[in-house]
Amino acid sequence: MDNYYAGIGSRETPVKVLWVMYYLARFLADKNWILRSGGASGADTAFERGVLSQEHGDLDIFLPWDGFNGRKVNTYVKESDVPVVRTYLVPEYNEMMARQYHPSFRSLSSSARKLMSRNSYQILGSELKLPSKVVFCYTGDGKASGGTGQAIRIARDYNIPVINLHNMSALQRYFEEQERNGTFLTGSYSNILQQVNNAK
Repeated sequence: MDNYYAGIGSRETPVKVLWVMYYLARFLADKNWILRSGGASGADTAFERGVLSQEHGDLDIFLPWDGFNGRKVNTYVKESDVPVVRTYLVPEYNEMMARQYHPSFRSLSSSARKLMSRNSYQILGSELKLPSKVVFCYTGDGKASGGTGQAIRIARDYNIPVINLHNMSALQRYFEEQERNGTFLTGSYSNILQQVNNAK
């Protein structure tokens, strides 16, 4: 079974955290994990660029509308088509889940509703039937806030681990657990941090 993960977060993610996301995405692409993200500036783009810098590792990008942040449906691909990039337009009619998890959905503008609806797909996939294995994200206060907070609420309801890079120790603990389980090689987390430090 494919390993999907959500790589999302604030448009105002700090530069150092963006580098962590970039190298984390590279690492996971090398493991053939598939990224789900939303095409926004900041965190989303850092994850995307990390995957696209590798020779393999696919990604699914969910757009609230065609042309969002310069991305077009089914046209955002590498020249070699490796990695494979699938872009999806979130259906306008499918707001039921977004309503369930947003405290004031009725008060949102039409565009904001589409953005909130997009989060459901980042967590559960194009048919809302295949949960991501884990969510890597960043919020400014370390909590389920902003647009990313919608995705976090959905993930928690589905018992999906949420690793908020506002607290880097959470990422370290996640890697240590995966290393103990044999999913990742020992020292993987340290290697990512070394790459981040070298990039600064």
